[in-house]
Amino acid sequence: VQFVESGGGMVQPGGSLRLSCAASGFTISTYAIKWVRQAPGKGPDWVSTVFASGATYYADSVKGRFTTSRDNAKNTVYLQINNLKPEDTALYYCARINSPFRGQGTQVTVSS
Repeated sequence: VQFVESGGGMVQPGGSLRLSCAASGFTISTYAIKWVRQAPGKGPDWVSTVFASGATYYADSVKGRFTTSRDNAKNTVYLQINNLKPEDTALYYCARINSPFRGQGTQVTVSS
C-alpha cells in the first residue's frame, strides 16, 4: 500500500491549490480515505474524509473552503483548497482510515 501526494506549494492568502493523493497497492473504491495536516510544532489535524459511498465530511475549520473528491478510475483522491489562509500552512497527507498506511505528504505554505 502506497500513497503519493502532490500539488502543494507556496501561495498567497486567498489563493487556491489542488492536492492529489495517488494510491497504489489497493483499490480506493472500497475504502475511506482521509486528509490530515500537520503544522510545524503541532500534532496531526484531521481535515476531511471521503467514504466509499462518496460521502464527505470536513473539519469545521475548513468547511466551505475545502472539497475532497475521488476518481476511482485513477485510484486518486483530491483535495481542492480555496481561499487559503496563513493558518492552513502545514504538511498535508492522505491516509486510509483505520490503518497505518499514509503518504509522505505535500507542503502547503500560505504567505504574503
